Amino acid sequence: MDVYVDEQEMLAIVARHDLDCGGVIAMLEEVQAIYGYLPEAALRAVAGATGRSLVDLYGVATFYRSFSLQPRGRHHLCVCLGTACHVRSAPMVVEELERQLSIRAGETTPDGEFTLETVSCVGACALGPIVVTDGTYHSKVDAAKAKKILAGLRTESEQLDSEPMVAVSGL
Repeated sequence: MDVYVDEQEMLAIVARHDLDCGGVIAMLEEVQAIYGYLPEAALRAVAGATGRSLVDLYGVATFYRSFSLQPRGRHHLCVCLGTACHVRSAPMVVEELERQLSIRAGETTPDGEFTLETVSCVGACALGPIVVTDGTYHSKVDAAKAKKILAGLRTESEQLDSEPMVAVSGL
């Protein structure tokens, strides 16, 4: 999928940050905040503006799990499969979410509403299994709670989609 990338916007992002590794991470975070993922065209623009190679930027983007090179759904669901969560039945939570969404972990639903991912640890081991939805942590999740979480996200999406558009004038 080709996406339009505003070169001037990429230059502005680069100008706000240092060119060290921490600055590059901050740049990529800003780019992902705009597009929801890191489009190749944006990575090329940042590489050109910073003098870094595209390979360097891909290295950073693929090292950190928070970055995505593919578009994600409106709702991002992340299930921890670390040891503490795993022994508390996190794989069954993943199976339930896969069944409910009709996708496998690592995929996005065809309507672009949900992306399901798994991670090795989210750092909340005592509260596992953990499911993170759009940045909100849900603790002690079982298959039934996973269904409720998903139902809540679907209701939220329906409400957002049904809100009337309001014209604003005088700006």
